[in-house]
Amino acid sequence: MGRTGWWVVLLCGAVGAGLLFVAVDALWPDPSPPAGAAPVVASQDVAAGPAEPAVRPDSSSPAGPAPVVASPAAAVRPAEPAVHAKRFMVAAADPVAARAGYDVLAENGTAVDAMIAVQLVLNLVEPQSGGIGGGALLLYFDGRSGRLTSLDGLETAPRGADANMFLGPDGQPISLAAAAAGGRSVGAPGTLKLLLQAHQRWGRLPLARLFRPAIDLAEKGFTVSPRLAGLLTGDTAERLKRDPRARDYFFPGGQALQAGQTLRNPAFADTLRFILGAGDGPFYLGPIGADIVGAAQGAPGNSGRLAPIDLEVYRVVERQTVCVPYRVWRVCGMGPPSAGGIGVGQILGMLEHLKMPTTDPGSGDAWHLFAEAGKLATADRDRYVADPDFILVPTSSLIDGTYMTARARMISADKAVPVPAPPGNPPRRVGQERSVDTSTEPSNTSHISIVDADGSVASLTTSIEGAFGSHLMVRGFLLNNGLADFSFAPYAGGRAVANRVEPGKRPRTSMAPTIVLDRAGRPVLVIGSPGGARIIPYVAQAIIGVLDWGLDVQQAIDLGHVVNLNGRTELEAGTAAEGLKDALAARGHDVVVMEQPSGLQGIQIGPDGLVGGSDPRRGGVAVGR
Repeated sequence: MGRTGWWVVLLCGAVGAGLLFVAVDALWPDPSPPAGAAPVVASQDVAAGPAEPAVRPDSSSPAGPAPVVASPAAAVRPAEPAVHAKRFMVAAADPVAARAGYDVLAENGTAVDAMIAVQLVLNLVEPQSGGIGGGALLLYFDGRSGRLTSLDGLETAPRGADANMFLGPDGQPISLAAAAAGGRSVGAPGTLKLLLQAHQRWGRLPLARLFRPAIDLAEKGFTVSPRLAGLLTGDTAERLKRDPRARDYFFPGGQALQAGQTLRNPAFADTLRFILGAGDGPFYLGPIGADIVGAAQGAPGNSGRLAPIDLEVYRVVERQTVCVPYRVWRVCGMGPPSAGGIGVGQILGMLEHLKMPTTDPGSGDAWHLFAEAGKLATADRDRYVADPDFILVPTSSLIDGTYMTARARMISADKAVPVPAPPGNPPRRVGQERSVDTSTEPSNTSHISIVDADGSVASLTTSIEGAFGSHLMVRGFLLNNGLADFSFAPYAGGRAVANRVEPGKRPRTSMAPTIVLDRAGRPVLVIGSPGGARIIPYVAQAIIGVLDWGLDVQQAIDLGHVVNLNGRTELEAGTAAEGLKDALAARGHDVVVMEQPSGLQGIQIGPDGLVGGSDPRRGGVAVGR
């Protein structure tokens, strides 16, 4: 399909969708029911008024992608309209949470103020994805100083952890399912401390104002979404029912919550009030923390090693930001222990040599190149990336311009590199003595993108790792299973794995909160997504759609996903990507058609204002003024 044909598909989809714009107050009636550090840079030169958000259907896709048998008549999802604003904007995975952020921005709150309000409401209405029982990564651009800062609030392993904690009696790694549910995978959570520290640095409105939306919703009740209700089945249901608090909350009277049902969470309201009155002390040093430790250690059949000292010593870490030049822009993201900034930068760095702007976005040529770059980036992630406080990670070498050129030369225009592709040999490398970690990364996360009236930008990815985390509930919130992001096997091929478990260590993640800057250092795009290891190609693909193919951010988000994590090439079912199967197979790709439930949230920033997009796969919305 040529460029003209591709745009016809987009246009026809938009017309068929019957585009609808509504004022912000019409979209959200009362939700309650009736009665930084210096960047690491690659070594290469390089009208105010109500918002008009699109109303999108919710999704009930499972938390992780699964192969599907695609019908020959599989429907291609219709295009969604972008949202336009002049002063400020928030994009989030739930309309009620987005409204909370919108209201804060309308009261002259900062991007961080709005971020806190959105995160706490998401904790309530999207409990399966993130919250104060988990970890988060924040990339923040200060509109006044022009400084970019990265804050790491990922979970940490207990002091009592060791490299063998995910091995069974036979000395072999246990399954992810066996590790995830229960206390063994619970790490010291960092999201709350990150939110409060960010507020100290960049907040304006009082915390009581920012906590109020979540407290009110928790007390008055909110409507259960189809996505949440759709997840309360099968093995997930059985695991949640093992914990009495989770069972009573998600299965009142023994029946699973239903979409449209009113749900109240007074325990969470009490928790937030406690924090408002006493700061994070009760969470990390007091009774809330004691309950967290008790739940982890007391989980029947799968007890954890989290102890009070692990909460007491927890710290948010300011990391170096990873910035990679891409044509006339700088694409900035999180550094290790996140592989996001490196991975997105590597994909773009390789593709810069392959003239992506001249490729047809509907062609097998374009997506072959994209899949190959993703394959090579994953190989490097698996070998080199881990917690830099424990492992020397060659960050600057992995995004070095000369190294990217060498990796790009491995990509053939018409033939796939055999898998698994080997990791590269970056200059000044360290870590080559480590073994490769190819373990699975849980995929249930959430992302928030915000631009405020001062020009400050927040890109926050938040997670409790797998859907419903550890399936343990404490005081109205779920605890993480973040330690499941470590390699369960501490050694492979006679060498230590960089991402093995160690006391106090943070697991590797692929979360990729991203901000793209122009030549003058001004933000032009903020974006991120959930999706486990697939986050990196999800984000890179959207960036290419905007920067190379001239799509608006919503059109870029709506593109069907093509993913290669150094294995099979995955095409998103029910999208135009599915039609690439034969073209990619002819180039040697082992192709599988799968669901790809990304949750991209993005905002473009330009001289004419803001353009927002939100992923219809998870029922998100962008709104601004």
